[in-house]
Amino acid sequence: MTNTTSTTEPVIGGAAGAATPAPDVSGATGARRASRQGGDGRKRRRQVWGVMSTREKVIRYVLLVVVLFITIGPFLWQLSTSLKGAGEDIYTANPSFIPTQPTIENYLKVAAAIPVWRYIGNSLLVAAIDVFGNIVFATLAGFALARLQWRFRKAVLGLFLATLVLPGEATIISQFVTVKDLGLADNLVGVALPGMIAALNVLLMFNAFRQIPEEIDQAAVMDGANAMQRLRYISLPAVQGTIAVIAIFSFIGAWDDFLWPLIVLQSPENLTLTVGLQYLQGTFATDQRMIAAGTMIAFIPIAVIFAVLQRFFFKGVEEGGVKG
Repeated sequence: MTNTTSTTEPVIGGAAGAATPAPDVSGATGARRASRQGGDGRKRRRQVWGVMSTREKVIRYVLLVVVLFITIGPFLWQLSTSLKGAGEDIYTANPSFIPTQPTIENYLKVAAAIPVWRYIGNSLLVAAIDVFGNIVFATLAGFALARLQWRFRKAVLGLFLATLVLPGEATIISQFVTVKDLGLADNLVGVALPGMIAALNVLLMFNAFRQIPEEIDQAAVMDGANAMQRLRYISLPAVQGTIAVIAIFSFIGAWDDFLWPLIVLQSPENLTLTVGLQYLQGTFATDQRMIAAGTMIAFIPIAVIFAVLQRFFFKGVEEGGVKG
């Protein structure tokens, strides 16, 4: 029995050649057209998102000028008023922003009218105690809440969150009674004591410590590190920016506080600067130049502290990773 094998030879030309499918030229052309359209679309998107138009630039700069005018305008006006001489009329309908007779005599009058240097020293002492207390205790509390495991940890965290809802005036009477019972009334330590640890600062440190991967702590535990060693060598280097934020917030809060020092302090020599400057408001109510000079004196330390720590401040605002 003979096996026959049929082979199909390619047919060139003829009817069979006409039946051979032709290449899809329209499909390739459409693909190229779609590719070009996609490339043009990406280019347009890059132009939209990467480069601002002239209109967008104008709108942004106008908004920036408006914000600067609202925020920095009053400060610059106070600075201008504090430098104006006695011969300039500051109550005219069209006052001059730039002093025509600039002088520092108003600052010298403030120093002669009240013991401003003593008040500055008192405020610096209170602020230093508060900054130190918040850096130490808020750091320890935040580390304990974020990195250690213990009973009622979530309940304590909830209490810290709850205290943020209460205004300071709601607890000011109980704070005064506590300070008085401790014998710290009319004392700068009594002024600084309630602000030595703030719930907001504890939560800031808790959030900063929580961003550190737990695997690093677990590796340190496997190597035999205790809690304080993990805090010192692993956690603290990663949260330096947040510590700077806490330092700035604590200093500004202690330096600008007016109500609490007014309640606690009675002796004129123990007054802080914000309370002592009120003597200018009462004695020299008609001389706004001296009041403006006193305001600038109170502002200068805050500006210096922020200028020194601003690099760490902006790093702390967006802090969240481990520094390598």
